[in-house]
Amino acid sequence: MATLLDGKKLSQKIISQLKEDIQKLKKLPPGLAVILVGDNPASKIYVSKKEKTAKELGMYSEVHRLPRAASEKEILSLIQFLNESPKIHGILVQMPLPPHIQTQFILNAVSPHKDVDGFHPFNLGRLMMGDPLFIPCTPQGIMELLKEYHIDVAGKKAVVVGRSLIVGKPMAHLLLSQNATVTICHSKTKNLEEECQTADILIAAIGQPHFIKNSFVKKGAVVVDVGMNRLKDKIVGDVDFDTVQEKVSYITPVPGGIGPMTIAMLLKNTYKAFLNTAL
Repeated sequence: MATLLDGKKLSQKIISQLKEDIQKLKKLPPGLAVILVGDNPASKIYVSKKEKTAKELGMYSEVHRLPRAASEKEILSLIQFLNESPKIHGILVQMPLPPHIQTQFILNAVSPHKDVDGFHPFNLGRLMMGDPLFIPCTPQGIMELLKEYHIDVAGKKAVVVGRSLIVGKPMAHLLLSQNATVTICHSKTKNLEEECQTADILIAAIGQPHFIKNSFVKKGAVVVDVGMNRLKDKIVGDVDFDTVQEKVSYITPVPGGIGPMTIAMLLKNTYKAFLNTAL
């Protein structure tokens, strides 16, 4: 039976340390602004969790809720205001944005030095060069979790299923930076099951419930499930947990694995942005 990679436990440890650090500050606290456009149910839940945890830490928190019909001009105007606000050190644009909004156009407007999600081309470029300022939160959280459980990726074969800018591509670069040999798979990959079977470390970020079956993984592999899918009133991952856990050495649960780590990394990046302004 696999050992659970407990993201909830590690995130609480990280958040507890952040809280201590923030309590020692003798000036304006770190400030996080979240922009939520529309009424996507999952986004609303994520945003409320981020807001709640930020306040528990003693951070200053703002949530700007815009209607689904908000124009790009309105969103850009708000971002410009937040870029210039001395109270705000981190800006997060909650995704997905409504279809009439050009997502990357909006993300490019966030100041790279307040881009705590790490999606600005400036930050993605620095990540690729091996000199990151802000690392996208989900891949960063995965690396922290592997480190916590003393899982060394150097020399290992890592397979990342999914090629998004949010997870897949930055994840590959982080694994490469730690000397893993990396394959990125996606919807057009031929023989996907066989590719996954070669993985010492398998990262599933494809957005399809229970897509990764027992037959996809090799015995003793490490499996990280980034998926968050609703299936019959339950939240499930991209991995068929019940069958896969019997075969692998480590696996993340859903929920309680990568979700809490993503929020912890967001707050850690906000604190880092705050410290950078004080330099």
